[in-house]
Order: sequence, then structure tokens, then C-alpha cells
Amino acid sequence: MVVRKEKKRRRGLHTYHGAKKKWRGAGSRGGRGHSGRLKHKKSLLVKDNRKYLSAKSLHRRVGHKFGFKLPAKTVRLKEINSIKIRDLDILANKLGLKEINLADYGFQKVLSGGKMTKPVSVTAQKFTEGAKEEIEKVGGKAIEG
Repeated sequence: MVVRKEKKRRRGLHTYHGAKKKWRGAGSRGGRGHSGRLKHKKSLLVKDNRKYLSAKSLHRRVGHKFGFKLPAKTVRLKEINSIKIRDLDILANKLGLKEINLADYGFQKVLSGGKMTKPVSVTAQKFTEGAKEEIEKVGGKAIEG
């Protein structure tokens, strides 16, 4: 009858996994997963996909991203030029205006940053609530349209 002995654990020996580099990380295989498919593993990629040999298609096959598309809301907000009340007050004081049509200056919206020092009639497409209050508090008019 054969007596079975359990194998000794060999964790302390330097010959346990063969060469010691092979047991550390993914260095001996050139990285994990798809890493290096456009560098040192390019031959594997070309071998698998012979009809996709141009540089752009190789990049796309590996999964590189080419730009991105902005959400519609972000694009819409960028088209609106706005001006703060602080800047509006500076404009009115420098030019000595009592009536300002912001469409002439390329602005569509008035924001409520800063304070007005004199009454001015302002015409714009949109006003924030704070901007309307600030203009009317001094005695000016906020006209939408």
C-alpha cells in the first residue's frame, strides 16, 4: 500500500515559480489585456485584422476615442452672450447713455452681478430676476423683447 504524503509548501524557495521575474505583475507578458496593441504587440493586432491596416482604423479597432459630442444644452448656452449689471453700469457711465439696447452690443441676457449707480432703461432678450430687481431699484426700466 502506497503512503501519500502532502507536498511541502515551497514559498520560501527562489525556485518555486521558475525565474523570479515571471511571478511579478504582468511584466513578463508585456502588460495585461489589450495593452501594447499599438506598440510591442502590434503584430498580433495586424495578424488578427489584416483588412484593417491603415493607422486610423488600427486606432479605432483598439478602442481609442476620437473627440466627443457636446450635449445640446451646453451648446445652446454657449450661444447666449450675457453681461453683468456691473459691466452694464460701466458702459452706461462711459458713454453717458440713459437707454441701452443690448442687441446693438451683441448681448442677449443681463445677469445680476454688481450694482447700478444711475437709472437706465435697458432692453434685452432675457433678464434674471435679480437683474430686474437691481435695475428697477435704482429707478430704471428692464424691457424684455
